[in-house]
Amino acid sequence: MSGPHPAPVALSIAGSDSSGGAGIQADLRAFAALGVHGATVLTAVTAQNAAGVRAIHVVPAEIVAAQLEAVFDGLAVRAVKLGMLAEAAIVDVVADGLGRQRPAFVVLDPVMLATSGARLLTDDGIAALRSRLLPLVDCLTPNLAEAAMLLGTTLASDEAAMAAQGRALLALGPRAVLIKGGHAPLPEATDLLVTHEGVQRFASPWVASRDLRGTGCRLSAAVAAAVAQGASLADAVARAKAYLTAAIGGAGAQPGR
Repeated sequence: MSGPHPAPVALSIAGSDSSGGAGIQADLRAFAALGVHGATVLTAVTAQNAAGVRAIHVVPAEIVAAQLEAVFDGLAVRAVKLGMLAEAAIVDVVADGLGRQRPAFVVLDPVMLATSGARLLTDDGIAALRSRLLPLVDCLTPNLAEAAMLLGTTLASDEAAMAAQGRALLALGPRAVLIKGGHAPLPEATDLLVTHEGVQRFASPWVASRDLRGTGCRLSAAVAAAVAQGASLADAVARAKAYLTAAIGGAGAQPGR
């Protein structure tokens, strides 16, 4: 039975980053910053730092399934964030678990490559993600490389191409796509929220930083946290982008719309 908790509960299903820069550690920081209780389902243990990923140990799929069931049996989960899933067997047990539990909101950060270039999801895992998870997702949050990998196409280089790829991803099953333009040669850091109703633009000034690892993790986790607190998806994206801009650039950074 799911029990009460003094703060709204958000669940991260993701891998661990030993240096704390990304993965579940980054998700928990985002949850805490936005005032929600963070629960976790660990999918992989990585040995990594800012220089790269040195080793990966994938958690057995049956242990992932057991963690997921334990969390839902013990807590009233309001939102789920999905990150590194590593392989098809884990994608399958997560899809099975979410299909049974039917959480109110699921955001998927389709983690396939580390910032350093290390592979974090196998080819059959990508295929399973497309076929099994995307139809269960309320918001998909790919960066430009992840969007191109999911669609089997080239990277978008402007907002029109980003919107077109967002619509193509929407056709694969998610109810919304937040396509992130952080790697595009644009005047501002621009993300597009693509839904069946249209496209909303979220832009903020570029912020210089020496280490941008984990930004995708934190953004999607912040969206989940805001939705867990009752925000609409568009408001959650605005809050998440404000949080991330401040986290990268310091408290003085003020994001735009």
